[in-house]
Amino acid sequence: MNQAPSNPNSNGATTSGAGGAVGGAAPSPTFSPLYQQIKALITQSLQSGEWKPGELIPSEVELAGRYKVSQGTVRKAIDELAAEHLVVRRQGKGTFVASHNEARAHFRFLKLMPDEGVPQHFEHDYLEVKRIRAPAEVARLLDLKSGDAVVYIKRLMSDAGAPTILEELWLPGQLFKGLTAERLAEYKGPMYGLFESEFGTRMIRATEKIRAIAADAPTAQALKVAEGTPLLCADRVSFTYGDKAVELRRGLYLTAKHHYQNELS
Repeated sequence: MNQAPSNPNSNGATTSGAGGAVGGAAPSPTFSPLYQQIKALITQSLQSGEWKPGELIPSEVELAGRYKVSQGTVRKAIDELAAEHLVVRRQGKGTFVASHNEARAHFRFLKLMPDEGVPQHFEHDYLEVKRIRAPAEVARLLDLKSGDAVVYIKRLMSDAGAPTILEELWLPGQLFKGLTAERLAEYKGPMYGLFESEFGTRMIRATEKIRAIAADAPTAQALKVAEGTPLLCADRVSFTYGDKAVELRRGLYLTAKHHYQNELS
């Protein structure tokens, strides 16, 4: 897992590098467009919890008055936030803070689709949930100190009773105090919905590395396939506001009747 994400939420003024200076002249500052500055201010309000997931945010006219800019500038900022799935526009109702509990959000991070029929919600069987000390690689990817507490989750996901995905997750222990197998099992919505509503942590983007592997003996036993069966392995790091890594996840996908599908834009 070799993630090296940049910060997509950095919208303030930036200074050009010294390499661009001519004849030793001091580098000149460059500034982000006004709508990007308004986008950053709205994002700060989302991050601080001023508007909760699922809540209506102020109208474009109200935001324009609040920030003393034109309505068009606000609209352009909200266009970008909507494209990044941070807010959702609803015709005739306004703009709402995006939530993982919305039906359309269920498959945003889960890209495994059936070859036939429509996507269904997978059944979950939690095999392990425990607090452990972060291994070095997990700590590095989550920007923790080696040995810091993490919540480790191992679960089996089935489609119509057929084991299809074996997942391992590592979550910062400080953020997810009180997360137990019982709480996960009793929550009926998507896991990210639980993280958002009860732990105040919203996943807004992720990076993934995908490769093909052969099932080892324990994985084959869990997925009820022969050892050596080809699997798709997806290593994902998910981020919340401020480009903070808050989840490391490894999914082993059985693709006999499913495929990985991503929309590029």
